[in-house]
Amino acid sequence: MKKLIAGLFIASLTMSCGNTGEEAKARLAKAQSMYENNELFAAKNEIDSIRTLYPKEFDVLKQTLSLMRLVEIKENERTIAYCDSLLPIKTAELIAINKDFVFEKDSLYEEVGNYIWKQQTIEKNINRCYIRSGVNEKGEMYLASVYFGNTPINHTSIKVSIKDGSYAETASIPFDGGLNYRFKDLGNTTEVVTYKAEKGEDAVKFIASNEKERIKVEYTGGKPFTIYLADGDKKAITSTYAFAIVLSDINRMNKEKQKSEQRLAYLKQKTATN
Repeated sequence: MKKLIAGLFIASLTMSCGNTGEEAKARLAKAQSMYENNELFAAKNEIDSIRTLYPKEFDVLKQTLSLMRLVEIKENERTIAYCDSLLPIKTAELIAINKDFVFEKDSLYEEVGNYIWKQQTIEKNINRCYIRSGVNEKGEMYLASVYFGNTPINHTSIKVSIKDGSYAETASIPFDGGLNYRFKDLGNTTEVVTYKAEKGEDAVKFIASNEKERIKVEYTGGKPFTIYLADGDKKAITSTYAFAIVLSDINRMNKEKQKSEQRLAYLKQKTATN
């Protein structure tokens, strides 16, 4: 009896192993079909499942490695094609917007230059309180609150609001002589606080979405001071925001394309040598 039971156990185990191998092959065939139908995400999930469920089916696992490389090749080719189709469109948008901006870069101190709305260049806005904006070559936008007056207010941030009570604020930038700097000239004080990227993002979006409204700007963090955004400044900030989005998209797609090209070259090399 004991010998009979042992024999049945061994037979059952052998049958089970055989079934496992057939199941793994069936799952592999399914993943292959998904790949051929360009269902790349589903194919990758199926391959991951095979690796998890059948860790001892070495022949099948070897084939999943080859199939995964083919899936990734197709993914990267798709990414490159997508970027190639959109980049000319985004570049045309950039050229159309660019005519309203000037490019400024101090080659001695700056590695990345900035685009400034033509009417917001510093030389055209001396001795006034206003909110200026700009965007660098990478698509990173900034706001800057400029104060000019007889006495310092020592502000560190701004709050923008409209009549219905809705508002947005920038981050607070402590005085550091860089992003927050002050100087006196002929008895007058100038203060400039710059809010880069996410530090001013909420205020930028608020202004862009309320360009037709009368926008109040409160200089905060020091002595109270208030101005209302001029129409030209609202237009400059809104246009700069649109420019920043296009620049950011172009930079992102160029990076994605470059990354995919490098990955694609590696995968094709590995596929050719195996």
